[in-house]
Amino acid sequence: MSESEEEQKEKKKKKKKSKRSLKKKKDKREEEEEEEEEEEEDSESVVLRGIFKLGKKSHDVLLTRTRLTWTPITPEDPTAEVSALQPGVLLLKDVFAVKVKRRRAAGQQSGGPVLGLALFCSRRKGRRLEEETLHLHNASAEHTHIWYNRLKEILTAFHVRPRFLKVFINPSSHRKEAVHIYRDHVAPLFKMADIHTDITVTERKGHSLSVMKECKLDEYDGVVCVGGDGSVAELCHALVLKAQLDAGSPEKPVRPVKPLGIIPAGSTDVVSCSVHGVRDPVTAALHIVLGHLQQVDMCSFSSLGQLIRFGFSAMFGFGGRSLARAEKKRWMSSSRRREYALVKTLARLRPEDCQLSYLPAKKSNRNPFENRKEDDDTDSDDAEGEESWTTNQGLYLSISVMSIPCLSPHTPHGLAPNTRLANGSAALTAVRNTSRTEFIKHLKRYSGSSGQFSFSFVETHTVSSVRIRPRSVIGWSGEESEDEEEEEGGGGGADAKETPIIQSEGAAFPWNIDGELVEIANEVLIRVHPRLITLYGEDVDEAESSVSCSCI
Repeated sequence: MSESEEEQKEKKKKKKKSKRSLKKKKDKREEEEEEEEEEEEDSESVVLRGIFKLGKKSHDVLLTRTRLTWTPITPEDPTAEVSALQPGVLLLKDVFAVKVKRRRAAGQQSGGPVLGLALFCSRRKGRRLEEETLHLHNASAEHTHIWYNRLKEILTAFHVRPRFLKVFINPSSHRKEAVHIYRDHVAPLFKMADIHTDITVTERKGHSLSVMKECKLDEYDGVVCVGGDGSVAELCHALVLKAQLDAGSPEKPVRPVKPLGIIPAGSTDVVSCSVHGVRDPVTAALHIVLGHLQQVDMCSFSSLGQLIRFGFSAMFGFGGRSLARAEKKRWMSSSRRREYALVKTLARLRPEDCQLSYLPAKKSNRNPFENRKEDDDTDSDDAEGEESWTTNQGLYLSISVMSIPCLSPHTPHGLAPNTRLANGSAALTAVRNTSRTEFIKHLKRYSGSSGQFSFSFVETHTVSSVRIRPRSVIGWSGEESEDEEEEEGGGGGADAKETPIIQSEGAAFPWNIDGELVEIANEVLIRVHPRLITLYGEDVDEAESSVSCSCI
């Protein structure tokens, strides 16, 4: 047999295999579509039907496994025109509690005649979620309890909703309002939704980390943090370390099994704004109660092979130095402290001479909102082995690496608007040396919608890893006096580009990692770990804005 005949036979075999494969895929797809249609039919089939009063009018109420609908009952009038009445609709995925209403005398704690049902639900208003109650009136105890039991059964079937939570409250965050925020706004919602809690009020920095190391997370459905960005960063770091410890994987990051809920009680609440869109404790609590889960990318920060911490964002240069100055003025209010630090750091604006290396993120056809499989690798070592690093050397005023958009009321579109919560990459923004005037223009545009990157001295990249190696730069001793600051502040700052800069022996450089000051003397390696942690919330692209800092 000739080679050409053999090739033709092989081609025919391949075609047959391809046709069989396509037929199998088609059959499988058709089966899946049929199953989905059956599930939809089951979910929309009427479970209960009855009459309740809403307000003063009687309504015909229908219950399916996904929604509650009600239509006003109107008497027949042969002479009246027939009008189609639009039914009211409440999706059960928005209902977090159902209670039997009773009439009770003053001081009566239990019993009393049945009045009907109250359904507690979440209503969306812009970025906010608000509590709302639907009252269904019916004096029949038997009728009411049938509906109550069936509604409870349906709501209990939402398995992602928590039943027992471990709560950490930082009483010292921002204006020391965390305890009041939890007691007044969050605890009542948790109680209404029959969520039990185990509360730890932290007493010092690192307290939640030490508690988490010994905590048996199997007992809980999730963890909740009531505090600012520092508290959130500490708990996120603790959850990943705990997962590594439990999995016996000290080298490789492990995805925590339990989600984290964030109740904002800080001054900026960047992580909370990024997953809620607002700094609102009720919105955050309702996301937790309803079990809205969002997987989020995280970064690991290490130096000379030693892990520093896990987090979401890091700023080197201007961001690190301004935070270091702000930390010296903790006695000031948060807004005054922030403005003071910005003004002082701008007055003494200086570039950092460093080597910046980054690994571009791989382009993927994957839908960023699609759930990844649990066995997906969360590390980026493979990518580092396959692609080459890009390295630049020069003077930089600011370098930031952010795996989330970092939304806040001051920057409604985020410090890193080019990235999302779970796209498997981070946004690198490097601001090269320029005049103080131009740098201020760049900063001011963050409070708007765009234009912050449209400068010749600003470069942005989508990356999977970044390495920053400071070279001939002056270190941060942290011992500058106010007089020295004033004296040097009148100089040229970044305008004096030729000013010689000397390395300080043994000096450490200030880094702003998730709003926490970290001093590091050597190079820092930042790696992105896709969807490393699960937070209660959703992916948002804009936060509610407020009046931004007026100092610049």
